[in-house]
Parts: sequence; structure tokens; C-alpha cells
Amino acid sequence: MQVGMGFWASKTLLSAVELELFTKLGRDSLTGPQIAKTLGLHERAVPDFPDALVALRLLEREGEGSDAVYSNTPETAAFLDKASPAYVGGILEMSNARLYPFWGDLTEALQTGRPQNEIKHTGTAMFEELYSDSDRLEQFMNAMSGISMGPFHALAEKFDFSKYETLCDVGGATGQLSIAVAGRHPHMRCTSFDLPVVEPIAKRTIEAAGLSDRVTTAGGDFFSDPLPKADVVTMGLILHDWNLERKMQLIQAAYDALPEGGAYIVIESLIDDARRENAFGLLMSLNMLIEFGDAFDYTGADFAGWCGEVGFRDTEVLPLAGPTSAGIAYK
Repeated sequence: MQVGMGFWASKTLLSAVELELFTKLGRDSLTGPQIAKTLGLHERAVPDFPDALVALRLLEREGEGSDAVYSNTPETAAFLDKASPAYVGGILEMSNARLYPFWGDLTEALQTGRPQNEIKHTGTAMFEELYSDSDRLEQFMNAMSGISMGPFHALAEKFDFSKYETLCDVGGATGQLSIAVAGRHPHMRCTSFDLPVVEPIAKRTIEAAGLSDRVTTAGGDFFSDPLPKADVVTMGLILHDWNLERKMQLIQAAYDALPEGGAYIVIESLIDDARRENAFGLLMSLNMLIEFGDAFDYTGADFAGWCGEVGFRDTEVLPLAGPTSAGIAYK
């Protein structure tokens, strides 16, 4: 029942993020009527809406009845208040705006193998649709930044970068991975590589981080242009977006861009080899079905096999944060 009715809790959280409840609360406390007024809610929404969030451990409450006051938990204050540098709500904003309605058609996706996103409703592929609208593109980039923040910083902390000097992050979006690595390792020089339309977004983020002297951007298409040469080539949440043919093309491109001894690193919700434990990784693979049809997530063993076919000499899996791991291949 908890799983089957899980969309109740999911949509309650997503609506709270959409309404910016956690941001409006900030470090303050508000009564139910004050929350309704601040968010523009009907009086029927309180106290059920904030009390449901209390029961879900997403808000704290002191007192009873109409005089009770609600406040953020330490976790929602850190991760769901837009004023916090650790804000990860971008992925929830995108989930609410895009993924929530698309997942209603999962059964059709399972029966047909076809995507259920924008292409079904407009005839335009997901990335084409996103890149045609600067606001939606930036929302998507911020969403990816939110979900990637923890794993990228974990990679910067756990992987031994002392043997390397340069890094190219392929599909670098806002430049977040390059910023994390350069920020922790002063000897590293990083390049964030993505389509030219994304470059201005990345440049703003890099400048705001004060790392423009060691983190640069490069524009290009990773399927038609050679990747910038570097000691380390990374792909964060990139490889799972594609079918096997395209995956192999990207792995080959990474191999070609690396010197002997170089490292190719993918950051994904790698599925455990037995395909029994990483539920998030398996659900993410279903999300790839919803988004692209023939795209899919994969296991560490899958990654090792593909990299071996291309010519990499060795691979390993490095656990990062939550369900996310790094697959690492050495040339």
C-alpha cells in the first residue's frame, strides 16, 4: 500500500516545492493560516497540507490547532530552501513540471517501448524541445545540478586526481563537476564541454565560483565533434541517455581523447550487477524508457564489458553518494 499509494506523498512534496513553501518558511515559523495567505492557498488546504508534511517528516510543528506554527526541518532548510547553497529542489521542480504527468503513461511505455514525453505530445524530441526554450533549458540544467551536486563533490573527494593535470567534463551543463574538481584540487585545469547554447550558462556559474582561471568552457556536439584532449574524461548522467550504439560511440570518443594512463569516468546510478538492490538505478532506467524509449541505465559489469571492447585495460566501480557510483576505466 505504501508503494502503491506513494504518489500521494510524492505529489504533496512536489507541490510544496512548486509553491516554494520551504523557501518562504526559510528560518521562520508560520501558522497554517499564514502559510495559506503567503502561498495563496484556499482555506481548505490547512491544516491538512502542512500537517501531512509534518507526518512525512518534511516540516516541524510546535503547538496544536490554529495557533500551531510550522517550520523547516534541518534537512528541508538545507536542501529545499532556494536561499541555501545546498538547494537540490531543481530536480523536483522538473519532476513536477515534466516527469510527473509523463509517468502516468508508464504502462503504455512498457507495452510499446516508445517514449512518453514531449515527443509524444508535440512530435519534438526531448532535447530539441528543451534547447529551443532558454527558460526550460536553464530549469533542466539546474535540475541536473541539484541531483548531481553530492556525487560530483564525492568524486572530487574520493578519486585520486594527484596523477592527473587536466579534465574534460563531457556534457558539462553548468560546469558543476569541473568546479567541484578544480575547487578541491588546485593543480587541476578543467574544461566543461557542451553544446554552444549551454556555454553562457556554464560561464556564469564558473565566474560566480571564482574559478575562471582554471575552468574553461568549450562548445561542440559530442557525437559529431572530437572531444577535447585531457588526462581525465568525465560524463555525469550522460551515458544512460542513449541506446547501446550511441553509448559505444561515446565510450570510443572518450578513449580517443585520453592519453595512455588516462581515466574515463562515468557518474550514474549504476545498477548493482545482480540487479536486485539499487531500486533507484532501476527506476531511473524506466525513466529513460519514458524519456527516450531505447535508452537505459546499466550495471558496473555492463560498463566494464563495453570499455573492454573499446580497448580500456582495466575498470572499477567507486561508490559516491546515495545510489550513485562512478564507473572508472583506465587506458
